Amino acid sequence: MKVVASLAIVGGLFLLGLLGAAPGMGYVFGVVIPYLAVALCIGGMIRLVWSWASVPVPFRIPTTCGQQKSLPWIKQAKFDNPHNRLTVIARMAMEVLFFRSLMRNTKGKLIEGDRLVYTTEITLWLGALAFHWSLLIVLLRHLRLFVEPVPVCLTFLQQADGFLEVGVPVFYVTSIVLLAALAFLLVRRLASPQLRYISLLDDYLLLFLLLGIGLSGFWMRHFDKTDIVGIKELAVGLVSFRPLVPAEPIAPLFFGHLFLVCVLLAYIPFSKLVHMAGALLSPTRNMANNNRAVRHVNPWDYPVKVHPYDEYEDELRDKMKAAGVPVEKES
Repeated sequence: MKVVASLAIVGGLFLLGLLGAAPGMGYVFGVVIPYLAVALCIGGMIRLVWSWASVPVPFRIPTTCGQQKSLPWIKQAKFDNPHNRLTVIARMAMEVLFFRSLMRNTKGKLIEGDRLVYTTEITLWLGALAFHWSLLIVLLRHLRLFVEPVPVCLTFLQQADGFLEVGVPVFYVTSIVLLAALAFLLVRRLASPQLRYISLLDDYLLLFLLLGIGLSGFWMRHFDKTDIVGIKELAVGLVSFRPLVPAEPIAPLFFGHLFLVCVLLAYIPFSKLVHMAGALLSPTRNMANNNRAVRHVNPWDYPVKVHPYDEYEDELRDKMKAAGVPVEKES
């Protein structure tokens, strides 16, 4: 039911976006909704990051996977157990760019009836790496629609991505890899009973949203040609805050694609996609494990008025002696 419901939601949103091609609706779906989506995304992310950054972290709680810096003759695991800011930055860079911790993903299974063994499972790491890097390159390629003239670096990236020079227009490698990676992540979630059990509607909704965006963009580029000049005119107007809907009508498929993108942008602060900011603000990742070298004082350890036993006995000595309770001082 979660799969069907999320698929129906994404399908309904796509059909709703097609209304942008209707007379008089181009400004609403091409200008108003994109601005609202960007405002919701930026505002929601700022609110979340501010709330996370304002939470005090009184203890050093980094996740470690190796030997801490200790005596000179003991080899330290510098990236798995960082001890200063430089090694923390290196560890975070490997985590953000290459998902290093995901490479340690293991899978348990029973063999010979009742023997439990663990094996390395890197398929999820490969799928996640392919998806994230392909998505990044696709987003960078789309920047050519928002700037004029197009920078040389974007032109080079576009040519490198289409180096196979297959088809007219050229097939981009990342377009295929992105869709294949999303399909793998979806099939993996559906094929595993354990993953299906813990999956939420949000998990399927995000996958179908991304698949809808990728498929509609791929179809629009290779099968249902649209007015790229009109799209660029609209995009440049949006980023320059001089929005203008082209006089020539744009294909309905473009508005369906754009509306799904807007929904995804507006949904980011309320979904699991906020991990893009949370990964950088996690104290288990961004803190150095230098407890042996630096004394850390808990900022919450403010002075507390205490009532020691000697004061307690001074107040109640007569009553304690009358009750037969032994006291340390007679008077």
